[in-house]
Amino acid sequence: MAHMLDAAKNFVAEKIANIKKPEAEFKDIDLKKVSRDSVTLHANVSVTNPFGHSIPICEISYTLKSIDRVIASGTMPDPGSLAGNQVTDLVVPVTVPYGILLSLAKDIGSDWDIDYVMEVGLTIDLPLIGNLTLPLSQKGEIKLPTFSDFFA
Repeated sequence: MAHMLDAAKNFVAEKIANIKKPEAEFKDIDLKKVSRDSVTLHANVSVTNPFGHSIPICEISYTLKSIDRVIASGTMPDPGSLAGNQVTDLVVPVTVPYGILLSLAKDIGSDWDIDYVMEVGLTIDLPLIGNLTLPLSQKGEIKLPTFSDFFA
């Protein structure tokens, strides 16, 4: 009896492992807004839904790191859904206060950019499986605005 139960568990686990899942990738990270107290970045994520029906997105979590320090993090609860059999483009807004940027002066000083690692977790609700988080990570550099950007 135990052998049959183990075989059934393995069968179900194998079938679930082979189910098509949505795929996500970073497109880019843009400097979107410069204010007197912060910089707002937009992380653009593209998600392909292989199913013929829409899939609800439970939440999007994000962490922006530089020099192994978290400079921004947060979640976007209930950001919408992924259209069936389509590619959905998502925008994750990330606001970074200037106070944190000033603490990264070593990295910024030489070339006026921030070397970053952006991590995004896209949690979706798949029927029969439940919540599934698609992890994304991207390394790069963000050019910071100069004083002329404030007065242009």
